[in-house]
Parts: sequence; structure tokens; C-alpha cells
Amino acid sequence: MLLEGQVAVITGSSRGIGRATAIRMAQEGAKIVVNGVQEGGVWDVVQLIRNQGGTAIGVVESVASMAGGERIISEGLREFGKVDILVNNAGVVHDKMAHKMSETEWDLVLNSHLKGAFACIRSALPGMRERREGSIINMISVAGLTGMIGQLNYSAAKAGLIGMTWTLSLELESYGINVNAVSPAARTDMTMPYIERAKQTAEMKGESFPEYWKVGSTEDVAELMLSLCLPRCRKVTGQIFSVNGGKIGVWSPPEHRIVATQSSRENGWEAGELFEQVLSAYVKV
Repeated sequence: MLLEGQVAVITGSSRGIGRATAIRMAQEGAKIVVNGVQEGGVWDVVQLIRNQGGTAIGVVESVASMAGGERIISEGLREFGKVDILVNNAGVVHDKMAHKMSETEWDLVLNSHLKGAFACIRSALPGMRERREGSIINMISVAGLTGMIGQLNYSAAKAGLIGMTWTLSLELESYGINVNAVSPAARTDMTMPYIERAKQTAEMKGESFPEYWKVGSTEDVAELMLSLCLPRCRKVTGQIFSVNGGKIGVWSPPEHRIVATQSSRENGWEAGELFEQVLSAYVKV
């Protein structure tokens, strides 16, 4: 088995991508900490894993506070003695245009995605660093890479996770811990409303259904997550992967280019000159 003897904590694993990942890793011998906020969903996954001959415990807890994240990790340590794999998958959405978004809607999304990931990472790292091995996967979204109208809070949280992935990969590479991010596209209870809305919009306009909404399954995502946690992938770190059905991609870090230089610095830049030399090329038409 590919993950024999490993312990995996997967937040938000009572449904969707987290559920598929928990089941798949258990099939490869990992002991699983199933997490979610709905008790019934958590224990359904735990029981399914056990019925298939695997080992799992459930922790009904929100990751949206430091105490919640710490409890999830501590339960895994108490039961299994270590945490080898951490998948930060939990999160909620509260979509609103920026001028209508409340502080509560902002905080709920940032806390569940970004603060929750930090809470779990901080608690898991002492053991990983001591053993000099481990894998961390942060679930992100194209919203954090390109932006998404009506998802300011979600986009900010996912962009934060991308920065966290890059920074942690630099901090932890010398400890044998790899840190990567995955931007998935899959049919889940979270994405289906968007898919149905896109279908209806396309039908109303008499257009073809957009290709980017023809998404794959949660099992496709789970297989990539499993691969990133294999010992042979320990040197794969700091990468941003995408997966949609039979297509896997990788996002490159933002490219920096010098687009204007001054031969003399005596007078500095002048606003009109800057527009003509640089900014005019970026005017949207």
C-alpha cells in the first residue's frame, strides 16, 4: 500500500473532495482523521472507511478558530501518535459584491479557509519538523489566481493560501516537508449550483455550455492529492497544480518584467511620461 503507516488529517472531509480524498488515502493504508462540522457526515465517512478495512477517527470541529484547528490535530496525535499528511480542504463561501459584503461574511470565509489552514499547520509542524518528513496540501481556487466577481472574500482567502504555500515550501524544504496547492474543478455540492446556473444562462442565451464548467469528479482530485503525498514526491514542493477530470496543469508564479528604464535619475519620473511610456499599454478597451 502506498501510504502504509502514514497518518492523514483532512479537514472538511465529510463531503465532496475531502471525502473522496479521505477514502482514497485510507484505501492505500493511511490512518485518517475525518473532520467536518456536521456530525452525521463525519461519522458516515469514518464508518465507510472502517467498513472497507481502513482505520479512521472523526473530529467534529470547525477550523475557523485557532482552538478548533489545534483540537483537530491534537486528536490525531492522541489517537495515532503523529501526523504525516495535512490536507487543508475545509472552507465556506458567502458570495457578495464588495459593496454589499458584511464584516461577518468577510470574516467567516477568511477564517474558515486561511486562518483554519494556519491553525492546523502550526499545530502539525512541530512533529513534522522533528521527524523531518511530512506533506501539506492547501486547497485553492482559480478565484485566488485570477479573481472572481462577487467572491472578494473567497478570492482573498485563496490568494492568501497561495502565498502561504510558497512561503512554507521555502521554510520547510530543508526539513523534508513538501508543501503544495491544488486548484480543483469537480462536481460537488458546493460547485453544482454554479454549474446549474451556467447551464441555465447558456440556454437562455442560446449558447454552448462553457467548457470550463465541464468538470471532472472528486476522485480525479483525490488521486492527485494521493500522489503529492508519496515519499517519492517529497521533493515536489512549492507548486500550484490544477486538476479537472483528465487534465492536470501547473500555474507558474507571477512573472516580473522591467517595462521602462531611465537613462538618468536626475529628475526622477514624471506622471505624463509614465503614462506614455508604460501605463498606456495597459488601458483596457
